[in-house]
Amino acid sequence: MAAERSLWDIKLAHRPKSFWYPYQTLQNVGVLERLLAGPGLDLLQLCRGPHGKIADIGAADGDLAFFLEKMGLSVHLIDNERTNFNRFEGARILQEALHSTVRIRTVDLDSQFTLSGEKYDAIFLLGLLYHLKNPFFVLEKLSRMARYCFLSTRVARQTADGLPLSKYPVAYLLGPGECNNDSTNFWIFSEEALKRLIDRTGWSILAYTAIGDTQHSTPADPNHDERVFCVLQSNAVTELCASPNPVPVGERIGRTTIRWNTANASPGKVYVSVNGQEESLFASGCQGTATANWIQAGASYEFRLYDSDRTRLLDKISVTTAVE
Repeated sequence: MAAERSLWDIKLAHRPKSFWYPYQTLQNVGVLERLLAGPGLDLLQLCRGPHGKIADIGAADGDLAFFLEKMGLSVHLIDNERTNFNRFEGARILQEALHSTVRIRTVDLDSQFTLSGEKYDAIFLLGLLYHLKNPFFVLEKLSRMARYCFLSTRVARQTADGLPLSKYPVAYLLGPGECNNDSTNFWIFSEEALKRLIDRTGWSILAYTAIGDTQHSTPADPNHDERVFCVLQSNAVTELCASPNPVPVGERIGRTTIRWNTANASPGKVYVSVNGQEESLFASGCQGTATANWIQAGASYEFRLYDSDRTRLLDKISVTTAVE
């Protein structure tokens, strides 16, 4: 909230309120943090990984991108300049005012786009999915580029005249002025359709919640608006991570959950080395989670993900401890 007020001070010093994207994008951070608390995940920790950068896609004025940069992250701000609310002028004003190094990129996601082989630790895709002509292509493409995706989109449980949608994997195609009089609104999914789309484009759901009218939501009525927020993990990229890390320990032994994914149908093997000693088998499988409930203060741990023959190291992570 403080960051949002600060950004608005800067915005209004440069342009009138009508110039700027009107919705409060930073409110999404609180929703995501509450969502992640359930499975014991940390938003910033998921954003920090081997690639050293994240992407905010469909970023409007870039409020979230600049906020995450303030949190110590390297951020790419990605949107289509032609359809952006103020054609990126707002993002560029904020970039200069904040002396920001956020990279601003214009990409038409409705094209067969490429991002020059970029790899991200996480992407934010908030309030964008129903603006895409081909959401299947976009989600599948991004699943090969990022470990995690923070996604939000509008869903509907029934049509405007009350026909049920919830149990069917369907999408409603909006008319050009039907929803907020915005011709860039295209697809409103049922929950079942959204979950199937996520699965078929190479993602797994780590956390999921719905807000708004969760009983009688419709595709276009602003009084019956329902939004789904979910945290996704890619099944198309190799991953090995620990949460929490550092592991809080006091007088007792600490614990952390190791999550791995080989990104293919071949099983992998997770080994652990304690204090640089000989490694021992910890877990195995194509993907999964396992708890290490024996983390001791002052010790160092390195978890390593190998292929099934233990001939190729796929990923590794160091786990440290922190005093409570």
